[in-house]
Amino acid sequence: MAERVVSMDRNYISSIKISKPLPKGSYLNSLPAVRHLIRQGGLSFPKAVTFFVGENGTGKSTLLEGIAAAYGFNPEGGTKNFTFSTRATHSELYRHLTIARQAFPKDGFFLRAESFYNVASNIDEMDAADPPKKRLLNSYGGRSLHAQSHGESFLALVRNRFGGDGLYLLDEPESALSPSRLMTLLAIIHNLVQNRSQFIIATHSPILMAYPGAQVHELTEDGIRAVDYRETEHYRLTRRFLENPEKMLRYLLEE
Repeated sequence: MAERVVSMDRNYISSIKISKPLPKGSYLNSLPAVRHLIRQGGLSFPKAVTFFVGENGTGKSTLLEGIAAAYGFNPEGGTKNFTFSTRATHSELYRHLTIARQAFPKDGFFLRAESFYNVASNIDEMDAADPPKKRLLNSYGGRSLHAQSHGESFLALVRNRFGGDGLYLLDEPESALSPSRLMTLLAIIHNLVQNRSQFIIATHSPILMAYPGAQVHELTEDGIRAVDYRETEHYRLTRRFLENPEKMLRYLLEE
C-alpha cells in the first residue's frame, strides 16, 4: 500500500469547529477533546484516513458521534436514511459543530460497535416491509446480519454496503474482529480509499492505526495532537507486552 493514495484533493470533511458555546453545565465541557476544539478553534482532516486514538474517557467516541450526527447520520448508526431510535443517549455536541466540506459523497455510513445490533435489527425490519424484488438485504450481502457471527456481520456490511465515493465513520470496529479479520478490513479500507472514500475511525487497535500515511490524532487529558503511529501509547504498550509477555505479566500480577 503506497502512502500517496491516502491524501485527497477534496475531502468530504475537511475540518470541524465548535460554532456556538456549549451550555455551562454540560459534561461536554470537561472532555479534553471538546476543550481542545474550543481552545484551538477546530480540527482539520487533511488525509483520506484519520484515526482517533487514546484512553477511555478522552472523548473519541463522543467526538465521532458528534461529527456523524452533525453530518446527518443517525446517531445510533447507519446511513442518513436510518431514522430509528432505541434510546436517545447521544450527546448534544452535534448541535454545536460546524463541518467544512470540500465535496459531497455519493455514499456514507456510520458504523458503531455499541449499537450495531440495533442497526442490524432495523435493516431486517425495513427489509421485511420491502417488495421481494427490492430487498434491502441485497445491499448487505443478501443475508440477515443477525444470522452471522458478530465479526462476519461487520465484514459483510463493509464489503457489501460500502460502495466507494463515500464518507465512512467507524467507531471501534475492532471490537468484533480477530487480528486476521482486522487485516482484511485494512485491505477493504484501502480499496475504498482508492475509490475516493474518506474514513474517520475511533479505535484502540494498533493493527488498524498502522494504515500507511493516515492521520493519527491522539486524544489525551491535554487535548488532541497529531502523532506518528509508533508514538502512540497503544503501539508502544502492545509492543512491550508482545516482546516480553512474561515480564509484563509478572509486573501486572505480582501481589
